[in-house]
Amino acid sequence: MKFISKNLATGVFSLAALIAQAQQKQADIDKKVEALISKMTIEEKVGQMAQVTLDVIGKGGNRYAAAQPFQLDPAKMNDLFAKYHIGSVLNTSANTALTTKRWYEVISEIQKTSLKTDRNKIPVLYGVDEIHGATYTDGATMFPQQIAQGAARNPKYTELGAAITAYETRASNIPWTFSPVLDLGLDPRFSRMWESFGEDPYLCSVLGAAIIDGYEGKDNNIADPYKIASCMKHFLGYHATISGKDRTPSYISIDALREYHLPSFKAAIDAGSHTIMINSGIINGVPVHANYDILTKLLKEELGFKGLVVTDWADIENLHRRDRVAATDKEAIMLAINAGIDMSMIPYNYEVFCDNLTALVKEGKVTEERINDAVRRILKVKYALNLFEKPNTHYKDYPKFGSKEHEKAAYDMAAEAITLLKNEGNVLPLKKTTKVLVTGPNANSMRTLNGAWTYSWQGDRVELHAAKYNTILEAVQNEIGKQNVTYVPGVSYKMDGHYYDEYADKMDEAVAAAKNADVVLLCLGENSYTEKPGDMNDLYMSDLQTELAQKIAATGKTVILILNEGRPRVISKFEQQMKGIVQTYLPGNFGGDALADVLFGDVNPSGKLPYTYPRYPNATIGYIHKPSEEQKKAEGVYNYEADYNPQYLFGHGLSYTTFEYKDLKLDKNAIKKGENIQVSVTVTNTGKVTGKEVVHLFTSDLYASSVTPDVKRLRRFEKIELKPGESKTVSFTLNPADLSYIGRNGETLLEAGDFEIAIDKLKAQFSMTE
Repeated sequence: MKFISKNLATGVFSLAALIAQAQQKQADIDKKVEALISKMTIEEKVGQMAQVTLDVIGKGGNRYAAAQPFQLDPAKMNDLFAKYHIGSVLNTSANTALTTKRWYEVISEIQKTSLKTDRNKIPVLYGVDEIHGATYTDGATMFPQQIAQGAARNPKYTELGAAITAYETRASNIPWTFSPVLDLGLDPRFSRMWESFGEDPYLCSVLGAAIIDGYEGKDNNIADPYKIASCMKHFLGYHATISGKDRTPSYISIDALREYHLPSFKAAIDAGSHTIMINSGIINGVPVHANYDILTKLLKEELGFKGLVVTDWADIENLHRRDRVAATDKEAIMLAINAGIDMSMIPYNYEVFCDNLTALVKEGKVTEERINDAVRRILKVKYALNLFEKPNTHYKDYPKFGSKEHEKAAYDMAAEAITLLKNEGNVLPLKKTTKVLVTGPNANSMRTLNGAWTYSWQGDRVELHAAKYNTILEAVQNEIGKQNVTYVPGVSYKMDGHYYDEYADKMDEAVAAAKNADVVLLCLGENSYTEKPGDMNDLYMSDLQTELAQKIAATGKTVILILNEGRPRVISKFEQQMKGIVQTYLPGNFGGDALADVLFGDVNPSGKLPYTYPRYPNATIGYIHKPSEEQKKAEGVYNYEADYNPQYLFGHGLSYTTFEYKDLKLDKNAIKKGENIQVSVTVTNTGKVTGKEVVHLFTSDLYASSVTPDVKRLRRFEKIELKPGESKTVSFTLNPADLSYIGRNGETLLEAGDFEIAIDKLKAQFSMTE
């Protein structure tokens, strides 16, 4: 006992020492920041608040598109840094992925010029959208996109993937990523749904905190040369548009905003994320970039966020030019800065921002203290990244860049994300002697496996950088031999401006080839897209792909539908004819390999849907909904198809083994307000192969006084692995916050009453008393 007590005391002392050390370090940074601010002119402060895109300082062309291959222009850099004191640069040029060596050359020259021309010697803060790997670096490890990580339900893998991304981003001499996306993937029409972890606030909160731990470290020590500053986005409610299209208006009640959209950001703030990006859209008629109540009162005051608040692309300009709440650019700048914006992603016309903001301060329309607050937040991030001491990181110091170790982590995540939606008659896994036809537009494409933000904004340059990885076709050929595989594209994609159209290629040839195959692997989905170019008008799978599916099914052959898509395109016109359905999402460069291993039994699938898969385009309601969406339970006069009737439920996902749930237990049947409740359940692998299962715990508040309660809510989940015949008891603790809800006035309410807990098909009730 003495030995234990001594070690415990030592541990407590060490923790206290670490806390004290961190506090002293922050105090030292604060002193340096205040000393620096006291020496800066208004013009210098305003420059720190400006961020431009790389093309602005490139040779040739113009500031919107520099000549290629990209070269820095000394004269343009001198104007940017010596005259305007610009504090941040983002992006790549011409949507081009660079090598680590070239990134080092470009950014180190930018830092050298900035430090030489700026009398205060303030380094530049460079940021890039590194959202599923070092996305603009040639040879970097590309992980599954966030929606696939939501399906994997494995926070450890999400954290590891982010840690590797941080390492490879620093190998590129970049210290700041515009990631993670913490918006809810509520609407399958939305072009950025796949950038989210899914539709559930708790799922997004858990994985959001995990990804920040990976980027920044659990101690948020981003001075570590293997860590980067994260950027939560897009605060707040960005995906919840009425039209389902990017950057269009939302109408969100105060209870919905706080109940559904806020938790993931709060969790990320609590996890220590250093920066945050703002919603480009409009909520209840007010552009978020001009909303003081959201940016200052909620984010900075109520949530206590001390970090850097950055706009999205040109969104201060949009207040004037698109949203029309400001008659001039100058007025737009005043609205945004006074609302709480710290840094403007301009990205081109920096003179307009800098000159006007300087004038606004001198006119008293923006206070110098508001400017000081913004600059203080920016400088703290730069000091936290240790940019003043070490403005560059050298690629030669990162020998694991693109390594086999990193690639294995990307493969493992893809393998856990892939979701088996349908397996009629246990048609899967296939025997490796099976003769297969591989067809469909996604069968032989690395672009569709990765999606956008991969080597370029829209992902249209993936094939130039990812040729060494395996498409679905190539992975299947490697798995069972080319002699067992026939390939006919059937339908292909073509690019028309920024939009993607499908055209018939060899549909009849594919149908003919199906007759000679044992099984058809039908690879359908979407081409790569994001933001406005990904807006859509029809959620059904495209007409030509639907036609291909129906014609292939009509051959009578066994068809396995392989979905490779960023959002759930409606498949009800042919779903019944498919014997098996596998969802890959956007699995990254190793998605083809992981899929082949799932199809042929080397990997037992364990992914679970991170969203509700709709059956019809006009039935996109998610699993979080009110009882009135399910009126067929109370009345027998409705059209059942028009009621809540998705193709596949949130959390659905099959395995090659079976799991039995039993012995759902609560530690008490009644609790008092403020008490926790313990829940346990025993899960047994009743099949013949080892498998992983995600145990989901849902709660239902049976009655509430302020607003109608949701039918059910996810409160906990845990992924476990069981061998055949093995059992495990999984325990969860629910606290008062899990049983609370947001009332109509935005207040948090915890009310006495009855609650139900559901795990799999098991249910138990308990009551809460005053």
